Amino acid sequence: MARKHSLAWSLMVWAAAVQQVHAMPGEDTREVPVNEVASHAAVDPGLPSAIAADTGDAPKGSWWDAFKDPKDGDVDMSRWLLQHKGALLVPIIITEPAVGTGGGLAAVFFQRPPQSEASKERGDRIPPNIYGVGAFKTENGTWGFGGGGSFHFKDDSWRYAALAGKASVNLDFYTQGLLQESHKIGYNLDGIFAYQQVSRRLGRSDWFLSGRWIYMDLDSRLNLQSDRPYFQPKDFASRASGLGLGLSYDSRDNTLTPSRGWLWRLEGTAYAPAFGSDNTFQTYRTHVYGYLPVAQSWVLGLRADVRAARGETPFYQLPSIDLRGISYGRYQDENVGMIEAELRWNLTPRWALIGFGGAGKAWGRRVGFGDASTHATEGVGFRYLIARALGLYAGLDWARSQDDHAYYIQVGSAWR
Repeated sequence: MARKHSLAWSLMVWAAAVQQVHAMPGEDTREVPVNEVASHAAVDPGLPSAIAADTGDAPKGSWWDAFKDPKDGDVDMSRWLLQHKGALLVPIIITEPAVGTGGGLAAVFFQRPPQSEASKERGDRIPPNIYGVGAFKTENGTWGFGGGGSFHFKDDSWRYAALAGKASVNLDFYTQGLLQESHKIGYNLDGIFAYQQVSRRLGRSDWFLSGRWIYMDLDSRLNLQSDRPYFQPKDFASRASGLGLGLSYDSRDNTLTPSRGWLWRLEGTAYAPAFGSDNTFQTYRTHVYGYLPVAQSWVLGLRADVRAARGETPFYQLPSIDLRGISYGRYQDENVGMIEAELRWNLTPRWALIGFGGAGKAWGRRVGFGDASTHATEGVGFRYLIARALGLYAGLDWARSQDDHAYYIQVGSAWR
């Protein structure tokens, strides 16, 4: 849940948490070997502490025992999160070039939702409910706080996700053109945001149909009024309120840290005065993530992501290339496209190393696809299996591009 902690963080940190969870072990008592957990990031349905979280028959022990795995004695948060209902404290270490260095803290809670006996007998794996709060601040005066959660009902036939918060963000907008160099324009966004989504599973399949409402009331202000000629009046609209629909397919074994399966989503949101928006515009996104075990202890992740905006889109809501190592908002336009690959090597049942690389383009208003530059990134990182009952890894990434480099604390998958 740590990526680029700027406007993207304030708007999406909880959306990332609430949208990422899909697979959770049922309450059967099957044993999964430790080496299988290491090779495939498998969730361990037989973990005693996870079962005790629901039955109340948890083993007694010291306070420190709540942070140990009874199977291997290693540090593990499963019992603390599920049995003791404790918080996963996520430090926010900000090195995002767009907002400067800074920090903050997020507290995330996990809770197993109710599950019917029929669902348990079928072996259904219901995701956990996740909710929490967080806040951050950086050296350039950017700050924000928010909270949200994801909840599952009727054996995961229905899902509800919500987030809300307030932020004041200092960012840069970069003009693009073929005849002159890019011009950097500083601006501030200050206001509130809210997001709600309801999803319905289609039968017993892995398909979901969703409806969402997104609301932002942001005061946008340029640092230098002399930069205003670069914009049109519609670019400074303060209220954006949109209704959207989505269709998704998810066959991943575990969406916190997947090791096999696919995720595909298609989303569209319409903003209009009828919904409370100042401008009329639309945003679209389709993306696919694939996770392929290529050998024992090796997992290859593949990502393709395309985003677009049409109509009177405020400049700060144009899609941006979203890759580790590229500053938020550095490359924006009506369309962006990204591809990325990530290879994970599970060294031990607990530790893993990763390497990743990607490329993206932004095009539309000022430059066509053929003339748009390709921006590449690369990086390395490590992971630790912090909660085996949830299949949850955490770790640190370092990434670089032609312009920037940054560190990212990761809890779960880096792809949102």
